[in-house]
Amino acid sequence: MLALPLTVHIAAGAVALAAGAVALSVRKGGRAHARAGTCFFATMTVLLGSGIGIAIVLSLWNVAIGGAFGLYLIATSRATARRRDGKAGRFELIALLFVSACAVLNLILALWAAGSATGRLFGYPPAPYYGFALIAALAAGLDLNFILRGGGAPARRIARHVWRMCAALLFTAFSFFVGQQKVMPLAWHGSPWLLLPPLAVLAAMIFWLLRIRFSGAFGGRRAARDAGDGLAVAGT
Repeated sequence: MLALPLTVHIAAGAVALAAGAVALSVRKGGRAHARAGTCFFATMTVLLGSGIGIAIVLSLWNVAIGGAFGLYLIATSRATARRRDGKAGRFELIALLFVSACAVLNLILALWAAGSATGRLFGYPPAPYYGFALIAALAAGLDLNFILRGGGAPARRIARHVWRMCAALLFTAFSFFVGQQKVMPLAWHGSPWLLLPPLAVLAAMIFWLLRIRFSGAFGGRRAARDAGDGLAVAGT
């Protein structure tokens, strides 16, 4: 019964990883980046949607909640990129409530695992659930800050788009290369080389966030400083 959904899930994940790698590698804002980003969003939606459905059928509620959090990441990232005015609206408020629910549910799972006879839930100890609850709570806090500010300047908006897409890609890469070693050749089991793809995504995310923050090309600190210098010169 799950053969077709699993096939779609795996195929979508493979394409999403490739599209995400292209989107990280090419010039931001260009046609190739836009096309790769659209492909990444579409395939990630299929990947996460099918994953949630499979998890519900198998009663793996931790996986279903994780998939819902992934959908939140890519949806808010795409909405931020497409909203050129940088303003916050009803969608951001709904997203805040959604991710807050993810944080609370992960906290419940952590407490459930801690109180169980084995100290585990769905095979995991409380620590991973606490970790995901913390990440979801952090995302909720950033959403609240974004809403209270009424949106964000170009650099903030681009950074918001980048870290959320990269986080979704990071979780996908980690889940596949580290979490699915059972479907890989036996010689690869436990290989440290399988950590390279997730670490590469993490490094790319840090690189782009630093570049956005300090490069004038994205309206970061340097652009603000240059604008201030220009105003000072004009006033003298």
